[in-house]
Amino acid sequence: MDLPELLAIFGPGISGAVFGAGWWFWVDAVVCSSVKVPFVHYLPGIFASFSALMFNCVRKEDIDYSPYEEGEWRLKLWLFIAYVVSFVSLAASVGLLIQDALVDTGPSTWTGVAGVLQSVFVLISGLIYWISHSE
Repeated sequence: MDLPELLAIFGPGISGAVFGAGWWFWVDAVVCSSVKVPFVHYLPGIFASFSALMFNCVRKEDIDYSPYEEGEWRLKLWLFIAYVVSFVSLAASVGLLIQDALVDTGPSTWTGVAGVLQSVFVLISGLIYWISHSE
């Protein structure tokens, strides 16, 4: 078997495992936290999951890379919005990590680190699935 066949076979499973690991970090941080974690700390992971779903709604075959033709501008706009949402969720999780590290009364620094790991793992799993799934 060559690499594309192996990726098509094992890619979705690897993607699911990485997605589950990302959410596992977050669940561990919330359960082990000594204070109540505010809902705003949940939002980066939720939006990272949503953006992974958004860019996995697009088939690779539908993307037209021609710079001179009209192409599918709605599709490209959808992908652009999906990637903006993903990077905003990553930036928000880093911001919450910094806030958790600087403030003593809020959740621990581990909650912020777990939020960053969750966003990174969820986005990586979305990209693994987008690369590996075939029609």
